Amino acid sequence: MKDFKFDVDYVRDQFPAMARTVNGYPAAYLDGPGGTQVPKRVVDKVNDYLYYHNANCDGAYATSRESDAMMENAREVFADYFNCGADEVAFGANTSSNNFRLALGLVRTMEPGDEVLITDIDHEGNRSPWRTLEDFGIVVKSVKINTEDITLDWDDFKSKLSKKTKVLAINWAANSCGTITDVKKYIDEAHKYGALTVVDGVHYAPHKPIDVKEIDADFVLCSAYKFFGPHVGVMYVKKEVGEKVKTVRVMAYDNEETPHKFETGTPDSELVMGAAECVEFLADIGERHTKYFEDEIIGLTGRRRNVVAAMLAIDKYEESMAVQLRTRLRKYPGLKLYGVPEGEPRTSTVSFTIDGVHTHDIGVFFGDRGLFVWDGDFYAIETINNVLKLKETGGVLRIGLAPYTLQCEIDRVFEVMDEFYKVIGK
Repeated sequence: MKDFKFDVDYVRDQFPAMARTVNGYPAAYLDGPGGTQVPKRVVDKVNDYLYYHNANCDGAYATSRESDAMMENAREVFADYFNCGADEVAFGANTSSNNFRLALGLVRTMEPGDEVLITDIDHEGNRSPWRTLEDFGIVVKSVKINTEDITLDWDDFKSKLSKKTKVLAINWAANSCGTITDVKKYIDEAHKYGALTVVDGVHYAPHKPIDVKEIDADFVLCSAYKFFGPHVGVMYVKKEVGEKVKTVRVMAYDNEETPHKFETGTPDSELVMGAAECVEFLADIGERHTKYFEDEIIGLTGRRRNVVAAMLAIDKYEESMAVQLRTRLRKYPGLKLYGVPEGEPRTSTVSFTIDGVHTHDIGVFFGDRGLFVWDGDFYAIETINNVLKLKETGGVLRIGLAPYTLQCEIDRVFEVMDEFYKVIGK
């Protein structure tokens, strides 16, 4: 690979939020896992739709026809993002809502005693919808995690998988600590038993390229606000699976086809336009960095080629800073990092606790100095509160990187950490 240089200035210039200050400090947005900032072009796209193309679907007049065409274009854009067909892309309010609708649709053809397999590493957005099916007599089992490195227990998974398993709902990357799961390995095993596979890609999507065909998932869900867009959920639905699934939606048309059958009613069109513009934003970044990844993107063309290059560039840029964070944080007394060992698959999210310190106190200290970080369980309740038992001390402190993060902001983290340690007398 040629000497890699990420054009962070080009990226940052597109985010008005980067100009913000707090108590005289420049704001450092290290809160990406909870939601990223939004580039101006995405907001402009939302405004353009509302100003000039706003209409309900299927009308005979100009704005309705324009709106329909823009919606189909958005599906084509996300088809390049996922590596799928445009008719395999559905939109909804958010990933949790998409999951609830999916669960309530699938249960229509399930019977009491059928089983759903979820995991202890997941966000509740990919646990609660399936746990709700217990009200219909469905047996819900959860795969344990290895507490020393926050990874899924493969043996426990295999012991709980059976011919009764109808759905495997699995996490691709953990928002609690960044652990990446080899979902293809789990999907292949689940398919041997005829189970449908639902992948929560919410935390994975902002950091790595997605190829739904490669992992052979039946459903993959993500949220645009995690990768520079508005609050809207996007879902890949494997066509041959989607055509057979019953869904819950407005029964205006008995023979509704995929992907429309997975959309409850009139979509949030303006937000969908903004989400599609996020992908165009990524493709623009990728086009500027393709020269560094020529071997990895051989055979890819057009927008798909640029999107993959963007995610490879973002991952490489973020990971260099994440390694610095993890390496230097380990030197602080009483500080514990969570996640897989160095060199194992993970995102650039870094999570830790300090002995005897409530993590909210760390979050406030950082926030008052312009460093925006998260503290708590982040709805990864099973992992943080029940398995690691960190609820009483405020969960973990989470630092998340993004392509607009600067090296000087990483340096500020350690300046503030040094100051915090002096305050607490460690």
